[in-house]
Amino acid sequence: METHHVPVLLNESLDYLIKNESGFYFDGTLGFGGHSSEILKRLDNNGKIVSTDVDDAAFGYCKKRFKGENRICLYKFNFSLIDVIAKIESVEFFDGVVADLGVSSFQVDNPQAGFSYSADSPLDMRMDKDLKITAADIVNGFDEEKIAGIIYEYGEERKSRQIARKIIDYRRKNKIKTSGQLKNLITEITPERFRVKTFSRVFQALRISVNDELENLKQFLNNTVNVLKPGGRLVLISYHSLEDRIVKEFFNYEKLSCVCPKDSPVCTCNKKSRLKIITKKPVVPTDTEIKNNKRARSAKLRAAERT
Repeated sequence: METHHVPVLLNESLDYLIKNESGFYFDGTLGFGGHSSEILKRLDNNGKIVSTDVDDAAFGYCKKRFKGENRICLYKFNFSLIDVIAKIESVEFFDGVVADLGVSSFQVDNPQAGFSYSADSPLDMRMDKDLKITAADIVNGFDEEKIAGIIYEYGEERKSRQIARKIIDYRRKNKIKTSGQLKNLITEITPERFRVKTFSRVFQALRISVNDELENLKQFLNNTVNVLKPGGRLVLISYHSLEDRIVKEFFNYEKLSCVCPKDSPVCTCNKKSRLKIITKKPVVPTDTEIKNNKRARSAKLRAAERT
C-alpha cells in the first residue's frame, strides 16, 4: 500500500517543520505513513510524533507498519481534534504540526471508495466510513438548489444549476448509485472539451461536502495555533484553491497585531499576532517531482511559525 501514495514536497515540508530533534510533533494526515516515517528518521530517541487519520485502510496499515516504534502514537481521529488529542497525550504544546490535505492516491484508485470518475463504483466518497451521509445520499436526497450550491461552492463549477437540474431529472426515474451513472449524466450536457474538468469539479465538490473538509480545516487551523509552542512551525500542503485560500487567509489574519478600522485613533481590538509567515510565496513541486508524480502538480506548501 505504501506504493499507492508518494508523499508530496516531503523534504521541503520537513525542512520547514523540524527545528528540535527532541521535539513533539503532530501529523494530521497520517495516510500510509509517508511523512510520519520521515519525521521519525529526523528525530532522536527523545523525539515523539502523534499521527492521526480517519481512513480505516490507512490506519490499519500504519498500526502494523509502526508496531514496536515507541516514538509514535496513532489516533483514528479527525485532525480538527488536535486539541483533544493534545489533552489525551497530556501535552501542552507541539513543536511542530504538519498536514498534507490531499486525498491519497490509494483512496482515489480504490474503486470501492467512489472518489474517482475513472471507474464505475459505488458513489460513497466517505474518508471516514463512520460518517452517515454518502455522495449517493446527496445526489438522491438533496433538493436542486442545495445540490447546485454544493457544486458551485465546493467545485467552482459555473454550470452548477444545469448539472443539478439534470441530476434531479435523472433520479426521478433511476436512483443514482454509482460514479458511472453520475459521470454519464454530466456527459450528456457537457461539451467534450470541458468534460474532464467538469467531472473533476463535481466529484471534488461532493467529496468536500461529504467529509465537511473545509470546516474541518478551519477548525484544525484555529485549534492548532492554541497548541503550538512559541517558535513551533505549522506546515500545510494544499491541492486546490479552496483549501489554499483558507490557509493563506488564516495565516494573513493571524500575523496581524491589530484589526481595528484604519481610521481608528486608538487600538481597541486587543488582538495579538500569533503567527509569522515563513513562506512569502507558496512552495511548489519541482518539474522533476511532477514528472515522477503527476498528482503533485497542484500542490502548494505554506509554512508559519508561532510567535
